Amino acid sequence: MAEPIPRSRGGKFDIRCPHCAGPLTKEMETSEWTVAPLIRDSFSMIGSAVGGTAGAFYGFNHAMPVVKRWIKGPMWVHFLIGAPPVMIFSSGCAGLAGGSIPALAQLASSSYHAVVSSSPSPPSSS
Repeated sequence: MAEPIPRSRGGKFDIRCPHCAGPLTKEMETSEWTVAPLIRDSFSMIGSAVGGTAGAFYGFNHAMPVVKRWIKGPMWVHFLIGAPPVMIFSSGCAGLAGGSIPALAQLASSSYHAVVSSSPSPPSSS
């Protein structure tokens, strides 16, 4: 098994995994490899809004014709019966998108830092 690779950065030694160049200390994990909380929260809010809107649009366009076909009566009865399942579906979509978009941003950031930190430095011309 390969030993962790110590690298000097700013007078401190960072210990990284030799296979993926990931941080092996908690201090490194929370410094440069994570997405800033403002960015993460913004992505979460945007993801929730997009997921909820897309879920509601999809739910109403696909559930309401089925409700109209099966339930006879005025339009408010169709809405009363069809809206709760659509709201539940929309909430699920908002939750999934609100959690997955910040996770993908974190994955992209970590992957970028792993590639940048593990790339060999160009040879010096001396």
